[in-house]
Amino acid sequence: MLSRWSKFKQVRHFAAAGLAALVLAGCATVSGSSGRSSANAKQPLDHLVVAVPDEDHDLMAQLLAGEMALTRTDLKASSAAYGRAMRLSPDPKVAEQAAALAIATRDVDGAQAAIARWQALGGKPAPLAQARAQLALSQGDTVEARRQLEILVGTGDPDAWRQFGRVLVSGRDAAQSAQLLEAVATPQRLPNDPQAWLAMSELGDKLGRHAYAVQIAEAAVKRFGTADTYAWLGQMKYHEGDKNGAKVWFDKALAKDPKNTHLRLAYATLLGQGGDYAAAAHMLDSGPQNADTYAMRAALAARAHDTKTINRLYNQLQHSPEDVRQSSAYLLGQMAEMLDKKDDALKWYDQVADDDDHAFDADLRSAVLLQDLGRSAEAHEQLAQMQTDYLDQPTQLRRTYEVDAELYMDEQQYAQAERAFSRALQVTPDDPGLLYGRALAYASAGQTDQAINDFRHLLKLKPDDTDASNALGYTLADANRDLPEAQRLIEQARAARPDDPAIQDSWGWLQYRLGHLDQAETTLRGAWAAHKDADVGVHLGEVLWKQGRQDDARRVFDEVRKIDPQSNNLHNTLKRLNP
Repeated sequence: MLSRWSKFKQVRHFAAAGLAALVLAGCATVSGSSGRSSANAKQPLDHLVVAVPDEDHDLMAQLLAGEMALTRTDLKASSAAYGRAMRLSPDPKVAEQAAALAIATRDVDGAQAAIARWQALGGKPAPLAQARAQLALSQGDTVEARRQLEILVGTGDPDAWRQFGRVLVSGRDAAQSAQLLEAVATPQRLPNDPQAWLAMSELGDKLGRHAYAVQIAEAAVKRFGTADTYAWLGQMKYHEGDKNGAKVWFDKALAKDPKNTHLRLAYATLLGQGGDYAAAAHMLDSGPQNADTYAMRAALAARAHDTKTINRLYNQLQHSPEDVRQSSAYLLGQMAEMLDKKDDALKWYDQVADDDDHAFDADLRSAVLLQDLGRSAEAHEQLAQMQTDYLDQPTQLRRTYEVDAELYMDEQQYAQAERAFSRALQVTPDDPGLLYGRALAYASAGQTDQAINDFRHLLKLKPDDTDASNALGYTLADANRDLPEAQRLIEQARAARPDDPAIQDSWGWLQYRLGHLDQAETTLRGAWAAHKDADVGVHLGEVLWKQGRQDDARRVFDEVRKIDPQSNNLHNTLKRLNP
């Protein structure tokens, strides 16, 4: 049988430089005589001469060219344009951008020229040292990179250590960046700011220097003793496998700052990662609450299938402060769904703001709920509107078509489902999931050749796809054609998932087509016992009927009616067996 799917649930910153002024040159003289005007006298503007620079000397043209190239992600063209612009502009910001682009494109000469121009125009020491360090790092010159990084952190610039971190993160050689981190970011040189110490410890951990990270974390605890330093050391201990040590340090952090929701969330996250969901939930139950604490508490309750707690949280969140409630509209919708309050869920999803990260998901869930509530026309209207709204966002557009198709499949409107899957495939051609879905739609509509073509194409893309092998094998068997190929495909699927009821059903139906009625009955009975699926029951009933056991077949058909009263498969089978 065909496996059924389950229901689903930079911004680039650029500070533009100054504008270039066009120079108006020339003079305007008016000739005339004793109060009489001449028809041939030139008008004043006829004498106005505007000096227009050629493009290479037009600052605005170069800035626009550089920006346009950036929108095309053509860094080389943008770098060339900014290289010309910096020579025309007195603004150090233009030279700074030229230097950044030259470094990004590994144009050493261009970067050096831009940095020199930037310095000449009054660039500040810290960002200049940052740029020189990045350039040295890109060339693999560790000695020069270290020298420039030491100049950078020695400037006393309040942003120096953040810039230092950016240089190392942008390095292409993690080992080289780690070496420079340990050499420059020493306890003796780090500033009197716990956040800088924690940032360097975290960077060391990311670069694979765990011993350094722990050293800095422990030194930060001794020097500052803040809740954040305790918590970070606790996190380090946890990742070392020392759960007791982690608990000690997190307990100290919370004792230092008991109302800090960030700390409680971090601690609860670690407990949850370790599988101690009850302790994680207990950690968050008391103390100040915000949207994040409610979200994690709900997630923990859902993981534990604790409907009682979800209901309690749902009631609490509905009566939370307005800002928390508004930012939690999507969560409230999810919880309402878990509690089978579909109308309430729709209302909450409708309150999700357009700029919320979950706005798309909320609209999608609304469409599914509308169909669940018997409002299919509204569901498809909602999806049609989303297809317009997300026309320029392929990932979201694909999903709206796919959900539209799945709703049509549930409604047994297979032609509409096929069209929706086909539109989705125009957005993401050769998408395996979409090909599988369209093939199901074709097969359900009786368009066997098209279904087989899609399944075969899918298997060319994914030769080891068990579901596709089973689906193609079943489709061939159901059409009573190419049975040796069907047998080979279903055998492959059985080898991969021998206990899958859908694959057992395919094998049993193939045996029926081959005339092996006893083997077909045995296999289909096993699939029917494992999963009371309407299609499996119809197949079993037909085999029993062909064995002359009509009463047994009718009993199975009666069970199928209870499972799916609208089963087209049952209707067509009964019409064929007992016209």
